Amino acid sequence: MSADIDKTAEPKGTPPTGPQAVKAIPVRHYGRYVTAVIAIALLFAIIYAFSQGKINWHAVPDYFFDDRITTGVGKTLLLTVLSMLIGIVGGIVLAVMRLSKNPVTSSIAWFYIWFFRGTPVLVQLFLWFNLGLVFEYINLMPFYKDYWSNFMTPLLTALLGLGLNEAAYMAEICRAGLLAVDEGQTEAAQALGMSHGKTLLRIIIPQAMRVIVPPTGNEVINMLKTTSLVAAVQYPELFRYAQDIGTVSGAPVEMYFLAAAWYLILTSVLSVGQYYLERYYARGSSRSLPPTPWQKVKANMFSIGRPKGAVSA
Repeated sequence: MSADIDKTAEPKGTPPTGPQAVKAIPVRHYGRYVTAVIAIALLFAIIYAFSQGKINWHAVPDYFFDDRITTGVGKTLLLTVLSMLIGIVGGIVLAVMRLSKNPVTSSIAWFYIWFFRGTPVLVQLFLWFNLGLVFEYINLMPFYKDYWSNFMTPLLTALLGLGLNEAAYMAEICRAGLLAVDEGQTEAAQALGMSHGKTLLRIIIPQAMRVIVPPTGNEVINMLKTTSLVAAVQYPELFRYAQDIGTVSGAPVEMYFLAAAWYLILTSVLSVGQYYLERYYARGSSRSLPPTPWQKVKANMFSIGRPKGAVSA
C-alpha cells in the first residue's frame, strides 16, 4: 500500500498554493519618447535661433510697462468689452429675427448676416471710415447735425466695424443655442399661459446658455486680437502704441514681440474666465463636474508621500 502513496503530495503544514497574482506590465509607448525628444530639440533650436538673431531683447522689458503701452492695454480691453456688448445684443436680436415666422424680419436678418460675415473686418472698418464720400452730413434733426468726418471718429469707427461684424457671428451662435432647446419646453410654457417674450427670457435662453457660452468665450478672445486692426483707422490701442514706440526707439520688431506678449497674457486670463464660466453653466448637464486644474494640483500635492493604496481622509 505504501507504494501507492502519491509522492508529489505536499508535506503536512505547507500552506496551499493558490493562483499566482497577474503581474501587469504597462505597454511602452516608444513613439511618445521619440516625439518628446524631437519636440524638445526643435524648441531648443528655435530658442537658439532667436538668441542669435539681431534683436535687442533688452528693449522688451524696458518698455513693457511704459505708460503708452499700459494705456493701449486699457483701450484694447475697453474696445473689446464695448464691441462684444454690441455684438451680443445685436446677435440676440438677429437670432430672434431669423427664427421669426415673419418672412420680412427673417429676410432682413439673413441679409445682414450674409453681408457682414461675407466681408473682411478690415474692409468694413475702411468703409465706415470713408462713408463721408456718400453721406456728407449726419443730420439727426434737432438733436445733432455735423459733417460725417467729424461725426465718424476713430473710436466710433472701431466700435461700428467690430461690433456690427460680431453681431452677425453672435446671431448664428445664439440661433444654434435657441434651436438646441427642446420644443417641448416652449409648448409647456405656452400651455401655462406664458407669452412668447417670457418664454424666451425665462425658459429658452437660460437653457440655451450652455450651448451659447463656449463659442461666445472664443469670440471674446478673438475680438481681443481683432482690435489690433483698428490701428488702420487711427485709433490708438495696444498695437498702435507699440508701432509708434518702435518707430521712435528704432526697435520695431522688439515692440511687436512686446505686443504679442501682452496679447498672450490677456488671452490667457480670458481663457481661465471662460473655463469657469463654462463650468458654471454645465452644472445642469452632468451629475458631477470634473475637477478644476487647481483641484487636480492640490490632489497631486497631497498624494505625494502617501503610502501606496492608502485612502485619504
